Amino acid sequence: MKSSLIAVALASIAATPAMAADAGAADSGAAGSGVSVSDTIVVTATPDTAQATATIQRTAGGVEVVPDTAFKNTPVQNIKDILGYVPGVIVQPRMGDDARVAIRGSGLSRAYGIRGIAVYLDGVPMNTSDGLMDFFEIDPSAYRYVEVFKGANALRYGSNALGGAINLVTPTGRDTSRLDARIDGGSFGYVKGQASTGGVSGPLDYFATVSAQRNDGYRDHSNGNALRGNLNIGYRISSNVETRFYVTAASTNQRIPGEVTKSDALNKPRDANGYWVYLDQQRNVDSIRVSNKTTLRLDNTVVELGLFYNHRHVDHPIYQYLDYTVDDYGGFVRATDDRSLDGIRNRLIVGANLQNGTIDTNQYVNIAATKGALTTSMVDKPKNLSFYAEDSLYVRPNLSLIAGVQYLHASRERRDRFLSDGNQSGKPSYDLWSPRFGILWDARPDIQVFANVSRSGEVPSYDANVVTNPNLKAQRATTYEFGTRGHSGGIGWDIALYRSELRNELQCLTTGPYSACSIINAGRTVHQGIEAGLNADIPLSASGDKLELTAAYTYSDFLFDGDATYGNNRLPGVPRHYLRAELLYKHPSGFYVGSNVEWASGHYFADNANTLTVDPYALLNLKAGFDIGKHWSVYLEGRNLTDKHYISTVAIAGTASASSELFNPGIGRAVFAGVHARF
Repeated sequence: MKSSLIAVALASIAATPAMAADAGAADSGAAGSGVSVSDTIVVTATPDTAQATATIQRTAGGVEVVPDTAFKNTPVQNIKDILGYVPGVIVQPRMGDDARVAIRGSGLSRAYGIRGIAVYLDGVPMNTSDGLMDFFEIDPSAYRYVEVFKGANALRYGSNALGGAINLVTPTGRDTSRLDARIDGGSFGYVKGQASTGGVSGPLDYFATVSAQRNDGYRDHSNGNALRGNLNIGYRISSNVETRFYVTAASTNQRIPGEVTKSDALNKPRDANGYWVYLDQQRNVDSIRVSNKTTLRLDNTVVELGLFYNHRHVDHPIYQYLDYTVDDYGGFVRATDDRSLDGIRNRLIVGANLQNGTIDTNQYVNIAATKGALTTSMVDKPKNLSFYAEDSLYVRPNLSLIAGVQYLHASRERRDRFLSDGNQSGKPSYDLWSPRFGILWDARPDIQVFANVSRSGEVPSYDANVVTNPNLKAQRATTYEFGTRGHSGGIGWDIALYRSELRNELQCLTTGPYSACSIINAGRTVHQGIEAGLNADIPLSASGDKLELTAAYTYSDFLFDGDATYGNNRLPGVPRHYLRAELLYKHPSGFYVGSNVEWASGHYFADNANTLTVDPYALLNLKAGFDIGKHWSVYLEGRNLTDKHYISTVAIAGTASASSELFNPGIGRAVFAGVHARF
């Protein structure tokens, strides 16, 4: 249970005040993670989630580790099944694997993909070089745990995005079963099977997993299928050196039902947008990622070196037929030095990231998912080079003062090959400095208090027409944050309050069904809110049965700040109040049963002008199952049992009307079941 995890993690922090070089190790599955550099015995195995939690909680800001035990007994259809109980993270499914993820209002107006959040797989970047990320390539059931860094708290990876970072960590052969298999199925034609294996042979360990799924979809024209695989191979060169190779491949095919009017979303939620059906709009992605990470442990320093290459082909008939390939490549180096300076502990992290790419795009008239006449042809070459450093000075064994900075140089080059409409080539560039200051206090062995102020930045991407729109500026934000996390008795908590003051917020405004959204700078805006998580174990008898409570509340107060057009209107896109809460009865035999709710209270807006609202909703869900520890588990889960008609996600407009097609309905009543076996 999570409260026990917090207790173990904080106890680990308190018991090892001189823990060295912990940053950057837990994410990788690399050897040596979470062990003091002074303890140069041997390189240890991948840390378990308690050690990963202890490591991440050296961050003076909002962070969280989600262990696989939190989501393994679910259908794990998309990223919401992993992040649903992380306060501050709002996941709004669109269809299939696709979902909009917002952390502290990142990518708030995006109806597709993810912006303002850096996503990593075992510490290696997954976003394309211009910043785009979608979830079609992610297998939510393949991970040992997931790290979430909210806001500008991801300097550990050199990330300075408004929304922070998400790191997906796969198992290694040293912490997995010889054979692990599961099958899930349920409503709307959902079927998924997965199998994995792993093992150790001397200095070599390996983990491999493959999954296949299909889904007819709740809405018309929303069927999809996916085949995904992950391979993680490590080799211990010596007791202090390990190298690890990662290979990830995915092939996904997904039809897109399209946004509809508010009335249709609520009254005919299973219908697709007729125009999208007519064009047979789809997103089909084939990708492969190859990377290597090598970890070296010196006397007081851990050094991580990595290289990666990502290839992706996207076949994407939408308002036009997009056919493009993406080749991203880069490398990184990160060093963590932890030592005593005149009796005072000091931990210094320095690093550099290089991420470049080529996006080769041809665009055609879309004739019912066949290519018509060529309309656009171009080659884009995004480049990003960043340097970062963060120093933690322990003025007392339980009190550290933190200062950091990141410098980013980015360019967005385009070579236009379709010149009949003019030459739209160009190469804008950006230089961003992002400082950070914080304080972390271990008030007690099981209680922490933190505060920080930080800058973040986001460079426009190619779908913003960044080359042909010279007035488009990089988004900047200054964030102030205060919070506490800890454990007392059977209760664990994680609370953060933040205020982000943005300039030139990048908004993606929907203008109609015949084009992509239009990117603008919104001027001054404010994102502020509360992120509160609660976990409690309530014993019921001496035999060990108990109640387990989990709750995550997110308050999002986002608004314009004296905008020339919208004044002090509220920013659209997400509910102001959002609550996920679950109460389970658990028996020592492994049986559990309980209910959970998802509640978005109050209306929020679909447009900047605040003329069209999205209605509040509350969903009731039930779950039950047996989890017999190491060998097998079975579950049954019912979602939206009252068959509530509601809106899951909304595309954003400047000014909307009742006829605006902006809305994606949420999924109706559904039942899922699964069996999971380990040997």
